[in-house]
Amino acid sequence: MWTAIAAAPGADGSRDSWAQRVCLACVETLDQVDAAILSLRADPRSEEVLGASDPWAARLAELEYTAGEGPGAEAFETGSPVLVPDLTVDQVRWPGFAQTALATGLAAAFAFPLRFGAIRLGTLELVRRRPGGLTSAETRDAALAADLATAALLRQSREAERAGLEFAPRTVISYQDVHIATGMLAAQLRISLDDAFARLRAHAYSTNRPLLDVAKDVLERRITLEESSE
Repeated sequence: MWTAIAAAPGADGSRDSWAQRVCLACVETLDQVDAAILSLRADPRSEEVLGASDPWAARLAELEYTAGEGPGAEAFETGSPVLVPDLTVDQVRWPGFAQTALATGLAAAFAFPLRFGAIRLGTLELVRRRPGGLTSAETRDAALAADLATAALLRQSREAERAGLEFAPRTVISYQDVHIATGMLAAQLRISLDDAFARLRAHAYSTNRPLLDVAKDVLERRITLEESSE
């Protein structure tokens, strides 16, 4: 697995996107995997997508963030792998995520937490377009890839700290606009950040739009979300 990660190019042809290399290496070396997503997470409101093997993977990451549930969210919350060989069987587990994910072609998903002791940093998600599980060897390789990603994140964090810089890893999808829109709504409506974020997410879900697009509408004052039912 390490050899495959070192050899894989970044999605943009560069060799400096280690998160992209992790995702591409997983797809290349694991026969049962069609796409991979590497996310940095801190809490339900704070997430950045560091790597996505293709546009479909990026879309699935966006769907899960908008729904606020799914294999990756559960793996991060519990700190344990979440293995779903057939999403149609587990639809009731994540009703907000499963329906839209199935419509995009997702059939199976396997999420591994990025963790160092009790500290959880994010998730590595491997997805398939057809039902079926990972082999034992593939599960071990996926866990190894998650460990390598964790080590890379910790190393970057330490290097940034030594240099007196803010830890800001390269992303393929940034939800910074969501964070800003959440704070803007909270101030305007005099509600908590959690309530403001819930309004953003509810509007995105009810209108079947990406959360990032809704956040941009709020920032550009195209919508206000003054009523929680909007």
